[in-house]
Amino acid sequence: MQNDGKVVPLNKAAEQAASAPLARLPVVLLQVRDKAAQQLKHALQALFDNADDTLFEMADKAQNNVDQNNFFEAMRDLRLKRKSIERGFLDKFYEAFVRIGQYDVAHEPAPAMSYDKLALVPNDELERTVALDAMVGKVFARDGFALGQLTTRLNTLVPRRLEDSTNPMGPAMLCDFFLQAGRNLGVEIKVKLIILKLFEKYVLSDTEKLYGDANQLLIATGILPELKAAPTRRAEDRPPPRPRSNNDIPTSGGAPQPPPDQAVQEVFTALQDLIHGLRGSVAPKMESHSEPQPISTNDLMRLLSHLQQYVPNALAHQDDFDLRSQLEQLLTRVSVKSGKFRVVGVVDEDVINLIAMLFEFILDDGSLPDSLKLLIGRLQIPMLKVAVLDKSFFSRGSHPARRLLNEIASAAMGWGGRDDHQRDSLYMRIEQIVQRLLNDFVDDPALFSELLVDFLAFSADERRRSELLEQRTRDAEEGRAKADLARRLVQVELNQRLFGKTLPEVVVRLLEEAWSKVLLLVCLKHGVKSPEWASGLRTMDDLIWSVEPHDEPAARMRLLELVPGLLKALRDGLTSSAFDPFATGEFFSQLEALHVQAFQRELQSIDPAAAHDDPPMVAILEEIVLEGTETLAADAQIALADDDAGLVEVDKLRLGSWIEIREDDEFTLRCKLTAIIESTGKYIFVNRTGMKVLERTRTQLALEFDEGHVRVLDDTLLFDRALDSVVSNLRKLKA
Repeated sequence: MQNDGKVVPLNKAAEQAASAPLARLPVVLLQVRDKAAQQLKHALQALFDNADDTLFEMADKAQNNVDQNNFFEAMRDLRLKRKSIERGFLDKFYEAFVRIGQYDVAHEPAPAMSYDKLALVPNDELERTVALDAMVGKVFARDGFALGQLTTRLNTLVPRRLEDSTNPMGPAMLCDFFLQAGRNLGVEIKVKLIILKLFEKYVLSDTEKLYGDANQLLIATGILPELKAAPTRRAEDRPPPRPRSNNDIPTSGGAPQPPPDQAVQEVFTALQDLIHGLRGSVAPKMESHSEPQPISTNDLMRLLSHLQQYVPNALAHQDDFDLRSQLEQLLTRVSVKSGKFRVVGVVDEDVINLIAMLFEFILDDGSLPDSLKLLIGRLQIPMLKVAVLDKSFFSRGSHPARRLLNEIASAAMGWGGRDDHQRDSLYMRIEQIVQRLLNDFVDDPALFSELLVDFLAFSADERRRSELLEQRTRDAEEGRAKADLARRLVQVELNQRLFGKTLPEVVVRLLEEAWSKVLLLVCLKHGVKSPEWASGLRTMDDLIWSVEPHDEPAARMRLLELVPGLLKALRDGLTSSAFDPFATGEFFSQLEALHVQAFQRELQSIDPAAAHDDPPMVAILEEIVLEGTETLAADAQIALADDDAGLVEVDKLRLGSWIEIREDDEFTLRCKLTAIIESTGKYIFVNRTGMKVLERTRTQLALEFDEGHVRVLDDTLLFDRALDSVVSNLRKLKA
């Protein structure tokens, strides 16, 4: 059996890197993932909602007691583990999307699919494998064409090559997620096969809509709209998939794909065409009547290595360090010394200008913390040297130097203004990487691969720790929200029965201070549709009736019959809620006096001479507000228009979004949206370590957006964002 949980011990840094989220997914892919997750979540809920009836029917038809007991045990086991299976399935689904956004450092082939998660004996495993093959085969036969189109479109968005069998939304992977999520079900193979059939009926039966919606989302954002829909063919009529080589390059059309070197050159040539207007900006500042003589790339690398040793540490000096200006000065010295007018070659100068523009964007990017800009700014020369040596730096998203820059930026997204960076382990690790590159990088790009693998292993450990704390934060908030909702339900029931009435003070206190806690526990434990909840409300109704005056003749007899059971129900309830026994004794003493007086009132109606003392009464003229519910409607009086700009921004937020919120005139707080609690409308934010740092309602967030106190941070890949901006600006200049 496998170990349950997300933390898997790994022995090698490369293995750790392969299991880590290495890249931010494109926004459209996140939309596809989230929509599919919602559809799958609803399908799983339908599965479990119907599983009880199916297993009960099977138990009813069982031929012997053993089989019947097995089905009843399965019903119980499935109820207990339902939530963990649903959560585990969706966790695996999300993890699969993380994996397809990863770059394969070691270029290892994707692991083959296997269905050995349940540790069955051989005959059982054979039965299950046959069932799974049949389920997967039906989906391919029915919806294989739509799945193939989806896989093709996803391959244009992710660095890792997908097949239909490794597509996270494909039937093989969905079955695997379900098997892994349910690996701890202690049921017989017969029951497991029934549950798999239910999975096929309620989840796999709707893959047409699953793939159709995903394809439409991608088409709407311009991802291969030219792929035309066609009638679905049977699996046996479809041609076998073409084996893909490691050198395949995803393209947006069906034309033959150019080899890697040609594709790299095409991209760089296109960039040169855009940037040629900047040529001549890196040249000696001196008059010369001789023809300019370009220096070799090797000489340029030596000049850059010389400059690399003088990269400043402090921000105060970094403003004065302009790479192109420094190169101009060096070229002037070289020209004077050699007596020749030396300049940088055209290709190398284009690279210099591109890198300079990229770093101008990076150092001006509002989504990067200032402390990180300081560190990344020091990497300009090492990145330039890599780009001079290898032009695929601009075209290959999996380039180690480019990835290292992206991973550093992603890991440090949550750095805040109040953080002590000098004592932060992540800051120190990034600082070590920067210093290592400045000290050791000459002309061997393998150093970037080494540092990347090491950093991925480090950041994977950091992320696992933060994810554990983040999950605890979510669980705690969901528990608190459930308690808040239950408290409000109890409050409603109390006010429905008490508001506007005049009752003995002791009874009002008993209901408000004690019985409300009993009802709260019942609501949390059993729910409002349970017999226990109905019994708790009935006890409250009986108590109120027992202390009210009644004129009907049968009231005295009913009171005589009611009181013993009422007192027992009250005592049992207060004991179960661990209410203060001394206060309980006092309540019962006063309640006994009230019931005695009620009997005396009946006697007085027969014998006017019978006297009694009236107990202290209280009129409930205001609604009762239980402790803990006062703040739930704090901003209920604020009404914002549906098209309010702040509300629009709030509704764009997705789980995992990073925001920056102004704390005061000096400091801002960076935090990530980790949960939206539907019952209370609360948005819960955590810091980089997974600790809760902020809680807002939708209205509160909208108001802060309107006032300009909140902004959403762009968490897409830093280098890709910078390159897009540079290309866009160059196109505008050219136009």
